Amino acid sequence: MDKIRTIIVETLDGKEVDILDRCAGKPLLLLFYNNTCMGCTGRALPMAYDYNMRHAHIDVVGIHVNFKNQDISKADIINIFTSKKLPFPIFLDKTRIVYKQFSCDGVPHWILLDENGHVLNSIFGSQEAAQNRLMYALEELME
Repeated sequence: MDKIRTIIVETLDGKEVDILDRCAGKPLLLLFYNNTCMGCTGRALPMAYDYNMRHAHIDVVGIHVNFKNQDISKADIINIFTSKKLPFPIFLDKTRIVYKQFSCDGVPHWILLDENGHVLNSIFGSQEAAQNRLMYALEELME
């Protein structure tokens, strides 16, 4: 697969960043999600938290994708978490450029990149089949 050279998103404070710059040298698990998606907030975000806790060899990053001219704030993102703290880094894709860059099918959508920026897996969903595919993909990284 082609190597991804940049993943430009916005921090919750409105600054543009390249996620690849902060995660160099480790595999990267991207979760594309939206606050209004029940599968995202009810299953995918808790799954991402679990992966973040259990797989120290990867960086887990959430990317909130705006749909239908949403105006999402930092408080909106933080308030979906009971602790009112981010469990892992979360960024914004306000214009869906990164979402389209990875040809996502909807949300939640997972993209697993190796430490060199090559896409290893692209998995849509958060139900059992998607969970199993993602679990196997993460286990392969540990081999």
